[in-house]
Amino acid sequence: MNRSILFVLVYFLTASQLNAQPSQPDEWETLFEKSNYLRTPRYEETMDYFDKFQKASPYAHIFTFGLSPQGRELKCLVVSKDRAFTSIEAKKTNKLIILIVNGIHSGEIEGKDASMLLLREILVTKEKEHYLDKLILLVVPIFNVDGHERMSRYNRINQNGPEEMGWRVTAQNLNLNRDWMKADAPEMQAMLKLFSNWLPDFFIDSHTTNGADYQYTITYAMEKFQNFYYETADWVMNEFIPYLEEYVNKSGYLIAPYVGFKDGKLEKGIVDWAASPRLSEGYAALQNRPALLIETHMLKPFKERVFATKVMFETAMDFVFDNDGKLIELNRRADANSAKMFSIDKEPFPLRLTASNEFENFIFKGIKFIKEQSSVSGKEKTVYTGEKFDLEIPFYNKMKVSETITAPKAYLIPSEWNEIVERIKIHGVNVEVLKKEKTFNVKKYKFKNVKFSQSPYEGRQRISFDYDELQGIVSVPAGTFFINTNQRAVRVILHLLEPKADDSFINWGFFNTIFERKEYFEDYVMEKMALQMLENNAGLKSEFEKRLAEDESFRDNPYERLNFFYERSPYFDSQFLIYPVMRID
Repeated sequence: MNRSILFVLVYFLTASQLNAQPSQPDEWETLFEKSNYLRTPRYEETMDYFDKFQKASPYAHIFTFGLSPQGRELKCLVVSKDRAFTSIEAKKTNKLIILIVNGIHSGEIEGKDASMLLLREILVTKEKEHYLDKLILLVVPIFNVDGHERMSRYNRINQNGPEEMGWRVTAQNLNLNRDWMKADAPEMQAMLKLFSNWLPDFFIDSHTTNGADYQYTITYAMEKFQNFYYETADWVMNEFIPYLEEYVNKSGYLIAPYVGFKDGKLEKGIVDWAASPRLSEGYAALQNRPALLIETHMLKPFKERVFATKVMFETAMDFVFDNDGKLIELNRRADANSAKMFSIDKEPFPLRLTASNEFENFIFKGIKFIKEQSSVSGKEKTVYTGEKFDLEIPFYNKMKVSETITAPKAYLIPSEWNEIVERIKIHGVNVEVLKKEKTFNVKKYKFKNVKFSQSPYEGRQRISFDYDELQGIVSVPAGTFFINTNQRAVRVILHLLEPKADDSFINWGFFNTIFERKEYFEDYVMEKMALQMLENNAGLKSEFEKRLAEDESFRDNPYERLNFFYERSPYFDSQFLIYPVMRID
């Protein structure tokens, strides 16, 4: 045989072997593979497959961490070479803990199938078993288990496969990836207990996008702004992200930051943002932990999305494997220094961030589109041509702090609001209970200009408001809850309890009863009392007359005129519009 022909044959044989998937027994072939990469398994089949890992390897253990409203078990597989299958045992190993959550939106399910393939290579075929020398893995196969079983080929109109997929939200119609702070869903309450008990060093949340068409198979988001501990944010921005982009691109999958067009128009550029803590990556930042949000592109084939997700898992694991000591130390400093910065040193705490006008140039790899008049909607429609193009556009990737608060020494919460305190505890916050009556100098908030949303959002009536600050001495009884801010979860505490925070309990409607008046006056009683008050209080009389002269709506409203006096009488509810959570400054 001609030597050149032989060389070509050897080359192609070698290349095919390198590109082939690792061999494994037929019993370990997944439904994804058996179906020619078109299908994903149902709940029972998925859990059976994960249970096989436990039976096949002494390094794997599956446990139940919660129950869904429809009675399905929430399961997590822990993989540890030291057989450290509890959070206490895992922390003793000093190994880096990674938590991977799949199916929080269960129609976006690539992470589940990618996890099966990756875990098989770690535990069965063992070519990636080396990860366990430094890492402990926690893998949640399906988070939204009830939504997963509402399976249909019609669940995601924008998505290219699998043949059938789960539903976005839970059986109670709650979006779990809006629930990280308020924790209304029983699934999320279970997840937060898992998160705070294990306190992973690195968190991965797997999704599929909606939105525009473009060339990228996969996009990502990570917190790296002022809402995150500054040293870890710098590590994410300058070390982790460059590595992630370089090696995922080298693997053959185009990657980009999560794509959002400025003002909805490509030509204006793309924008980055600081995630709200109701979202997974924003929540992890409050817990001082880096999180990788994976968003595969909905229009790419399911097979491509699964393997791209697997590459993202592996690339992230490769980097933290090589940098495990540094990341563990960063997380330790983040916990210690966050408490010192905000609780002790009283640095301004950033509650809200907004986009800056700063940008860098970015080569966007898009798909060309044209605009046509629609006979259906009556407006211009977007029609993608399939033709690829590269376009240099601005990438707005800087944020600025727009709202700050100074942390108090502690918060006081009356015992009657114990349900709020139970929600706080599942975030890993330490809460004390006063054993005897005690006096404090406190700051209270009194709300005004209160407006309720016209429709519910995630099952709650959100509100907007302004407030005044009131300072005073109060005596609180035994049983009052005391939350010291000098603890690692200080960021979570401030976001839950400060009214200015968008994901605070007050903004989510947990305290809506304080905006309701429960006692009222009879006109004939108030008429008599008002005359007495006018006669005995010259300042009040002057204020009333001025209001009559300057405010026509007040002058023409008999009820408001009488209510003016009621609100200034000793009979008016002293707790009306007063936030029951008090600050000890």
